Amino acid sequence: MKLPRPHTIAELAGILSCTFTGNENHLVTGINEIHRVEPGDLVFVDHPKYYEKALNSAATTILIDKDVEAPEGKGLLISDAPFRDYNKLTRLFSPAVKWPHTCDPSAKIAETAEIRPGAIIGPNVQIGEHTVIHANVVIYENCVIGNNVSIHAGAIIGADAFYYKKQDGAFNKMHTCGRVVIEDHVEIGAQTCIDRGVSADTIVGEGTKIDNLVHVGHDSIIGSNCLIAAQVGIAGCVVIEDNVTIWGQAGLASDLKIEKGATILAQAGLMNGVEAGKTVFGTPAFEARSKFREIALIRKLDQVIKKLEL
Repeated sequence: MKLPRPHTIAELAGILSCTFTGNENHLVTGINEIHRVEPGDLVFVDHPKYYEKALNSAATTILIDKDVEAPEGKGLLISDAPFRDYNKLTRLFSPAVKWPHTCDPSAKIAETAEIRPGAIIGPNVQIGEHTVIHANVVIYENCVIGNNVSIHAGAIIGADAFYYKKQDGAFNKMHTCGRVVIEDHVEIGAQTCIDRGVSADTIVGEGTKIDNLVHVGHDSIIGSNCLIAAQVGIAGCVVIEDNVTIWGQAGLASDLKIEKGATILAQAGLMNGVEAGKTVFGTPAFEARSKFREIALIRKLDQVIKKLEL
């Protein structure tokens, strides 16, 4: 998320009533979650396990719960509760908006687009030429839908990120202020749900086809010309490169990378990434041919045991 204007670290420290280290004129131009940070961004960290990752990320301002040595050119905001203060900043710069209309007047909808009965279009949504939004689709605020896109009945585009932090026995929600960006010539099946990024974009690349009842988690990036079958579950912050095929009911854990041209067979459970051009199967998923050999050997175990008993 980019800020409306650059803010100095001293200004943000004043907003949060916290201390800072570094040059008081050090500028912050955006706020982002660790997976999507860029130079100029602020990121938060509140666990020693992740200090090094945050400090050495592309972010140039770190909202942290301990005064540590910052890398050259970076500033620290020292907070007793970075998660709380990160939410405070995102709510300040990207507050929740009300939806008084089923199709908000601020939405920019191309003349050739078709919005069918029951669809709800939120504030500041953009919908491109020759796109069809079928009945009872909901598109949340700020989402961008390209040209020649088809979104089938009941799909939800841009729901909040499933991102919580457990504190004092309760789950506290991360404020969601990102978007979903759907590029040209994409088709999205009925009742599929695509969550928007925490503070960046969830992206579906040009020409990708997604079946019914698929879930795509926050901040995931799906490349061009991918094929994703029904009931696939994709967790947050997954990167799927171009020309990947994912068959039905496969599940992908968070923060994985599926490289170009990979194939994930039905009901595979992925805890690790997949190399380019590979085909994987099973839970946990492995290279398909070796997994099939393993299954064949397991089927022979009974015969082997009987021979050993003799």
